[in-house]
Amino acid sequence: MLPVLDLAADPATLRPALREAAHSPGFFYLVGHGVPDEEISGILALARAFFALPDAAKAEISQLKSPQFRGYSRLGGELTNGAVDWREQVDIGPERAVIPGASGYLRLQGPNLWPSALPAFRPAFERWDALLAEVGLRLLRHWSVSLGAAESHFDAAFAREPATLIKVVRYPGSAENPQGVGAHKDSGVLTLLLVEPGSRGLQVEGADGRWIGADPLPGAFIVNIGELLEVATGGYLRATRHRVLAPAPGADRISIPYFLNPALDTRIPVITLPPELAALSRGVEADPGNPIFDTYGANAWKSRVRAHPDVALRHHGIEPIQRP
Repeated sequence: MLPVLDLAADPATLRPALREAAHSPGFFYLVGHGVPDEEISGILALARAFFALPDAAKAEISQLKSPQFRGYSRLGGELTNGAVDWREQVDIGPERAVIPGASGYLRLQGPNLWPSALPAFRPAFERWDALLAEVGLRLLRHWSVSLGAAESHFDAAFAREPATLIKVVRYPGSAENPQGVGAHKDSGVLTLLLVEPGSRGLQVEGADGRWIGADPLPGAFIVNIGELLEVATGGYLRATRHRVLAPAPGADRISIPYFLNPALDTRIPVITLPPELAALSRGVEADPGNPIFDTYGANAWKSRVRAHPDVALRHHGIEPIQRP
């Protein structure tokens, strides 16, 4: 089982445990986070309400209408490693104006698409963004100290227009496609994942290459580090590959990952590790098929255009990568 960490614990106990959990499995359960139970149950119920809407109501906010890759992706409308993911979802980012004349990753900034059939959706998820940003920043401050840096090491990177991302996801059962979402690493700093109680499917790749089940723990978020935190620690902390298996036919699963990221044009500040930790660093993974950038927007752009080639082509003229 993955480690269970309590954010309300004594920092002297929490910080070394946090450092080791992220250095080894790269995933852990987080309790003591302070997010009220009623907020958790309410956001899951709202997700269910959205996916129960008629197809036309969901298509009203189709991601194909958004150059910012926001809104609803139909079932089978996303790819990982060139293969179809069997899920439907809504992508929500910070509500901001488009940057005039923007190109490349700066085009990720802009407005969201909100479902008119569900007026409660927008305020609830904007509140969720604020709640989870606070949890994520608390984690980052504890991590900073545990790695020998000042508690405020990452503060400046998140002080100006952080580019957070929320995905509201439904995995329906499938007998034909076992890939809920294919094996991947997250492109940002850290992820706080809420999974519907009693569901299964998330798997984490162990050091030996075997897949470890990460079923939900009541009241806990599942936390993993992203590629930018790997960059910030010179590879002492490594982003871990993970995947989701589609549920059995007749079942489904709701999942709401929250991705904490700095501003699009922010280069993640690197920590100078103490010698005893630096000696254990594995370096940032060098994979020609998945380059890791130190600027969040570049890393996010890489992921978005691969995952949604239809949006990339329609709004940005980017031709899909032809795989052999």
